[in-house]
Amino acid sequence: MTTPESTADRYRRLAGVLTRRIEAVPSDKWDIASTCAGWSIRDVVKHLVDTEKGALEPVGLSIPDGPSADDNPATAWAHTRDGMQDILDDPARANLEYDGHFGKTDLASSIGSFYSLDLIVHAWDIAHPAGVDATIADQDLDFVEAFIEQIGDNIRMEGVCGPAVEVPESADRQRKVLAQLGREV
Repeated sequence: MTTPESTADRYRRLAGVLTRRIEAVPSDKWDIASTCAGWSIRDVVKHLVDTEKGALEPVGLSIPDGPSADDNPATAWAHTRDGMQDILDDPARANLEYDGHFGKTDLASSIGSFYSLDLIVHAWDIAHPAGVDATIADQDLDFVEAFIEQIGDNIRMEGVCGPAVEVPESADRQRKVLAQLGREV
């Protein structure tokens, strides 16, 4: 019997995948278009840094200012990742509660759900246009599918995901899942 993955462990694993994708981006690719409309690959990293920090605000926590993604996206992400991991590894901080969009929740639950989706999908948004490995692990595709099912039409809220795109029936599972999130491969 396998033990369920804790939020801290899931974050460590997913942030590790994202870090490897970010570190693999060639230096001449940071400012090319990502798969997110209107955003460069660098912009996706900026978004990740900003949203990770923003996730802490409702519980009164913060990550100290660090390097700018404008100057060095990989270093900026690593600083933010390490700060978030430090918080998630401390149950007293990870379990702080707040009133979220869908009701009362805690930081670990938010990071373990929506923000985990962000890490999975944005790793692909960064890797795919950069021409580096963009494979999403089966367990992460399972997570994304379950999350989409859980939140239903809320996945289409402003700033979350665009409309689903059509893919051929013969498309592989990853492409089908990404298409549900408005990503075209």
